[in-house]
Amino acid sequence: MTQRNHIKLSPLELKAMEALWKLGRASIREILEQIPVRKPLAYTTVQTLVFRLETKGALRKQRKIGNAYVFVPVITQKQAYRRLVNDFLELFGGSHRPVMSHLVDSGKLTLEELRDLERMLKERESRQSGTAALDDKPE
Repeated sequence: MTQRNHIKLSPLELKAMEALWKLGRASIREILEQIPVRKPLAYTTVQTLVFRLETKGALRKQRKIGNAYVFVPVITQKQAYRRLVNDFLELFGGSHRPVMSHLVDSGKLTLEELRDLERMLKERESRQSGTAALDDKPE
């Protein structure tokens, strides 16, 4: 597992990263304008947030235009969400069953979504069995 998979993001850091993933690359001001919040954030708050994300290795400076830096994401949205989901599942002892049960009971998981998940599992199994077959071939 790479170091990028260990980056923990606070809810506000996640919002900043979502803005950056949406934009692809952005200055602090552009990130500030994209963060959806009830109460407007100060530029310096977002600046501190971005520099903290840079220290964590979630983003990096790409270049400087005038006196503004342009930042690009280092971690992907998928990596960040995977970390969040894994942390969340740890609250249930690593078991997905309570979460899946809740999603079904609350109607937040539809039969169509379940079929999509089944398709994804079959594709994953197929990829893994193909990889295993290649690993079993003599050299």
